[in-house]
Parts: sequence; structure tokens; C-alpha cells
Amino acid sequence: MYKRKPLLITFEGIEGSGKSYQSSQLLKNLKKKNLSIIFTREPGGSVGAENIRKLILTGKKKKFSANTDTLLYLASRSDHVEKTILPSLKKKKIIICDRFYDSTLAYQVYGNSVSKKMVDSVHDVILKNIKPAITFVLTVEISKAFKRLKKRKKLNRYDKFSKQFYSKVQKGFVKLANSNKKRYIIINNSDDTNKVEKEILEKTLKILKK
Repeated sequence: MYKRKPLLITFEGIEGSGKSYQSSQLLKNLKKKNLSIIFTREPGGSVGAENIRKLILTGKKKKFSANTDTLLYLASRSDHVEKTILPSLKKKKIIICDRFYDSTLAYQVYGNSVSKKMVDSVHDVILKNIKPAITFVLTVEISKAFKRLKKRKKLNRYDKFSKQFYSKVQKGFVKLANSNKKRYIIINNSDDTNKVEKEILEKTLKILKK
């Protein structure tokens, strides 16, 4: 029997890590259990945040400075938290989120050397003490990630960076995960098998039974 309780589950990883696919598979598998669940994403997840998403992800790689890019992500997250995440948690829903604040730390702070102090100070205001119960960090061989990206029909700004940049960002994710092994679970998702899907479901159901 699974307890009805609010739960925020986040998926993190670089482009081509398979996090969007795995998060959608978890949604499908949990729905079979008749659980009250929603799926959301970042940037986006609310009307205002989706409008900001379009601004962030379209255009040239160097469209914005690193600080401007970061502040747009934070503005999107603020609206997402207020309009989607907080109301859903109050209704004791399970939330699966494709990216959350760890992406800002990995991409903007570790990847683009944006001030962590600035990011942390804004998060102190907008997050309302919200923390994921579990975060799946999907790692991938960089060459494999690029093979997956080549199969995409349409690429956004963040699908067009160098292997060196993605490697730096992935190391950032791993560093974050190693700082709190109780919340983060690192899974290598380089192979195209269903083993990862099964592992994610198993670990999620274990938390739901507590």
C-alpha cells in the first residue's frame, strides 16, 4: 500500500542523458498504481514559465550573457513554484519534474561560472523551502549523448554546446549528487536498455511505502 503524501521527484542530467524519457516512463509506471501524480518541467511548467522557456531556448547560443540567462531561468522557476509546484504539494500530489534547481547549479554555476552566491540568494526567496525528496541524476558517455542529440528533429540553444561544456556540466551534477547521497541517486544511462527504468521505479516505490 502506498501512502498518500506530497512528493517531489526530479530528474537531472545533460542533454542526451535520457532524463526526459526516463521521467515520462516513471509517470506512466506510477499511473498504473492509481497514484495522484502530475508531470512538469523546467524551464516551464506554468503559463508564465512556458513563455519564458520560449525566450530562453530559442535563438543563438550566445543570445544572452551568462547572468541574464541565469536570471531568466530563475524567473521561470519562481512562477513555476508559485503556480504549479506549491499548489500540487498542498494537494498531496506526487510531482515528477524534468529538471529543477540542480540544473541551474550545474549549467550556470559549474558550466558558465555564474555566481553561486547570487543563485543561492534568489533561491532562498523563491523556493519556499521546497526540496525534492529524490533526485535522479542520469549520467551518460558524452559521445553517446551527441549520438542521441543528432536524432532530434529540432535542437534548442542548449542542444548546441561543445562536448567540453557538457562534460563540465555533467561533472557539476555528479559533484552535487556526491554532496548528499541520501537525496541524489546517480544512474549511468548510456545503454539503451530498460534496466534503468526498472531501477528508477523500484527506488521510487520504496520511498512511497515509507
